[in-house]
Amino acid sequence: MHGGEPDTRILTLAQCHAAGGVAIVIDVLRAFTTAAFAFAGGAESITLVADVDEAFRLRDQDPDLLLMGEVDGLPIDGFDLPNSPATIEPLDLGGRKLAMRTTAGTRGAVRLPAGLPAFVAAMTNAAATASAVAALSPRQVDFIATGVRAAGGGEEDIACAEHIAARITGGTTDETLIRRRILASRAAAKFRQGPASDFPAADLEAALEFDRFDFAMRIERHGARPVLCRTPARCPTTPRV
Repeated sequence: MHGGEPDTRILTLAQCHAAGGVAIVIDVLRAFTTAAFAFAGGAESITLVADVDEAFRLRDQDPDLLLMGEVDGLPIDGFDLPNSPATIEPLDLGGRKLAMRTTAGTRGAVRLPAGLPAFVAAMTNAAATASAVAALSPRQVDFIATGVRAAGGGEEDIACAEHIAARITGGTTDETLIRRRILASRAAAKFRQGPASDFPAADLEAALEFDRFDFAMRIERHGARPVLCRTPARCPTTPRV
């Protein structure tokens, strides 16, 4: 425990290795919005992987495992579920274990230093994440805005990070402005311009449901692999490869 507010930084996907303190991996559109909807639907745990092949290897070990994710925003052949909160919302995932692979969000979680206390978040559980992290009284909180690339982008993740940081440090943000920043982001444009089957407008609407869920999503390590758990429940043992 210590006095004062924590220092906060916003890092990119390429800077994950430098994270310290408590890390919060952000992916608003869409990985961790989707993950939150999966937990709300009853999912027991979500193993995060960087590669498609790794997900398939996990399912070879556990045929009941559901695979969820995308490559460059598009569904993956052979996966059970896309990276789409609107698709996940009506499903009953009670007691199911999932493995998730996405282009940005899951890679951010996989690249974090081992042993670092960490969470993943989006706007749908921003307040719950801020409360969970603040309860740890950290000296430093590092946000990984996974959508940021050398060529730009990731505005929606930066906005989310700044919003959660303000909550942790006792500040405030203008939620109307945060919403506008997300809608103006490069990622959001895909849901207006891309194929509706791959980038449904309902996914963007779901991502903008601020604080819909009252739980945080903590990363636990099973071996070297990050596994998401809905707090405060603990994760069961998951298969290793």
